[in-house]
Amino acid sequence: MNAPPSPPEAERTDGSSVRIGALVPLTRPGWVEAGQHLLAGLELAVGEVNDAGGIVGRPLELVVRDTAADPQRAAAAVDELARLGVAALAGEYHSVVARAAAARADALGLPFLCSSAVLDGLTEQPTDWVARLAPAQSHGWRIYADFLLGAGHSRIAVAAEPSVYWASGARILRDYLAPRGGTVIELDMRALVPTAVCDELVDNRATALLLLVGHPEPAVPIVKSVRRDERLAEIMIGAPAGQPEFSEWETLLGDEGAAIPFLRYLPERLSPLGARVETALRERLAAAPSFVAFEGYDTGVVLAEVLRSHGPDRARIAESWPRVAVEGTRGQIRFSRTPGISVWQWAWTPVQVVDRDPAEPGRFRILHTG
Repeated sequence: MNAPPSPPEAERTDGSSVRIGALVPLTRPGWVEAGQHLLAGLELAVGEVNDAGGIVGRPLELVVRDTAADPQRAAAAVDELARLGVAALAGEYHSVVARAAAARADALGLPFLCSSAVLDGLTEQPTDWVARLAPAQSHGWRIYADFLLGAGHSRIAVAAEPSVYWASGARILRDYLAPRGGTVIELDMRALVPTAVCDELVDNRATALLLLVGHPEPAVPIVKSVRRDERLAEIMIGAPAGQPEFSEWETLLGDEGAAIPFLRYLPERLSPLGARVETALRERLAAAPSFVAFEGYDTGVVLAEVLRSHGPDRARIAESWPRVAVEGTRGQIRFSRTPGISVWQWAWTPVQVVDRDPAEPGRFRILHTG
């Protein structure tokens, strides 16, 4: 591995802090609630590490930068954090943003543990500098496709916006469903208003509509239009990217936001560690923690263990990915090379398809696991 030298700040041993750069969306058009949950998990893990003595006596410090779902802003933040001497990068929720951050981290020789982004092609070429906790999109979305088939859906419409992430998701669904008798009908949301989506669903005899669009716009208006169209009383709405996970979804849609299945990366039952962390996250967030908050926490504990074992040298951190064995909130975390994935990958975190219970929209129902 070509290893640029670590900057002086990362090698200091005088009791100064060991720094980790944290990339999170904290302002619009980023998914702010996801960013808040991701950061809460990271902060909780770092706080616990410091309460336990830090990194060989040195405090662990998060240097947080808001990406606002902007790839260029994220790349600039990586440059800045590298200059500030961070030992590694953590975080990011949006896949397209994480891809820009990963490319820059790879170019600079800066280790990046990606918490939440799922795009298979996180980097153009295989790299030793980047590892990922979230399951690859192809893994999770195929599980979602199995759920659709099991629920009897073979004519599936996708309301899609232009994006590498959404296009990748549509392709995964089409490639998986077509050999199994399924049809994917793409609706271009650049050309359709929500009410026109309803007409397209009727004309194409779709039994399911998947939201491959941003939140809250246009996802929320689409749901409202479909729910209020009597012709579509039997259609299933789905959101594989996880839009209904967060409380804002329930706030904006109420009962209309229930029974919309989405992907969530949690086990059916949390371990004692996971249960303890859930309680602490709930207190920190004043709300039920999403799976993204657990991803943030697990990112922090993995990086802390790597730093304790290998120090803050960037090259040694990157070389350590295949030797990681850390108990996280959702199982033991190990990284490996996975076919078709360009980064070190945890294969795999637990995957669920869940929805909000129509009888109690604040409660989730597990519909399928993979």
